[in-house]
Amino acid sequence: MSKSHSDISSQNVLDESLEDLYENAPCGYFSTWPDGRIAKINTTLTTWLGYDRESLLGRPVTDLLTAGGRIHYETHFAPLVQLEGVLSGITVDLVAADGRRLPVFVTANVKAGADGTAALIRITVQDARDRREYEKQLLEARRHAEQERARVEVLATTLQRSLLPPSLLPPEGMDAAAYYHAASIYDVGGDFYDMFALSDRKSGFFLGDVCGKGASAAAVTSLTRYTLRAAAVYDDDPIAVLHNLHTVLHENHHEDDPRFCTVIFGVLTRRDNGFDVELASGGHPPALLLTAAGEAQYLSTEGGQLVGILPDPKFVSTHVHLAPGDTLLLYTDGLTEARIGPGPERYDDNGALLEFAAAHAPTSAEQIVKDLNALLDSFGAGLEDDTALMALGVPLR
Repeated sequence: MSKSHSDISSQNVLDESLEDLYENAPCGYFSTWPDGRIAKINTTLTTWLGYDRESLLGRPVTDLLTAGGRIHYETHFAPLVQLEGVLSGITVDLVAADGRRLPVFVTANVKAGADGTAALIRITVQDARDRREYEKQLLEARRHAEQERARVEVLATTLQRSLLPPSLLPPEGMDAAAYYHAASIYDVGGDFYDMFALSDRKSGFFLGDVCGKGASAAAVTSLTRYTLRAAAVYDDDPIAVLHNLHTVLHENHHEDDPRFCTVIFGVLTRRDNGFDVELASGGHPPALLLTAAGEAQYLSTEGGQLVGILPDPKFVSTHVHLAPGDTLLLYTDGLTEARIGPGPERYDDNGALLEFAAAHAPTSAEQIVKDLNALLDSFGAGLEDDTALMALGVPLR
């Protein structure tokens, strides 16, 4: 059976000579003598570089390299090829006849002579211009991403600071300290606290946690802070203050954007040599009392419900007197729910916080916040949520 014309043509294409394969390969190829002079070079590479073949034969390969490339060749490339017999993955810039730089990937191996020493160094060159351009674009994208992350960080940090008081201003005869740990520098959390004067003898304070993160949580946090302040001026009964807050949040509630929080609101009234404290809780973890006698106990507000989500929530209040040496501690659940191992166990699953408080009582407001700050640091990656701390103490005289 005779072959068709197309079969013969295809066979002719496949029967290319080794010389043609060498000269017109899709990569550059050249060989050097052991002293670095060019012994042979293919058409592909001379075309890339714009040189006449004869003008390159016998020239040192370093003539085709940049100044930095020459140093790299003499100190790294040539010695390693001679020592190992093979080299791959080297990136260099070749200099074309018109001065252009051609970024390339270089692979080399050694052809040994009869005595085992290097007789010829064979070098393959791959065009890396597209790769270099891709790397430039990748670096530019990375720089842009880093700039964007920095911008987001600044915005988040600035917004977070605007939602917290720059400092606490306790009434005369009381010390106060606070700390805020942000779980992420790129997002705004919903934890908040504040302290403010109501009259010469009274001050209000609160600490809480808004549902969610980001811009929506920041909006609810801002609304919550200003509502609590305004409501306390109108009626400083803690239960009434929380009901006022609930009304505002519930009226602004949307199914796709729930607006609710947990919060403890308290009123301080100067009494004798200390302060009476009236506390009301809306679903928030209970406050801790650390006494001058070295004891610690929770101030129970069990039964208080979330603020802003139920039609008719129940809020619970309690009363305590802070005498000299006593400290009141408020915190958010980022502290109690920190992971303490690879499993699901949380820090306060078995009463660790009460034990910690008892071990540090008596104390001052500043000292207990400092000690808890160190505890938070010890959780490392286990501290997954924002955490706010606020302590109020009556110093010993």
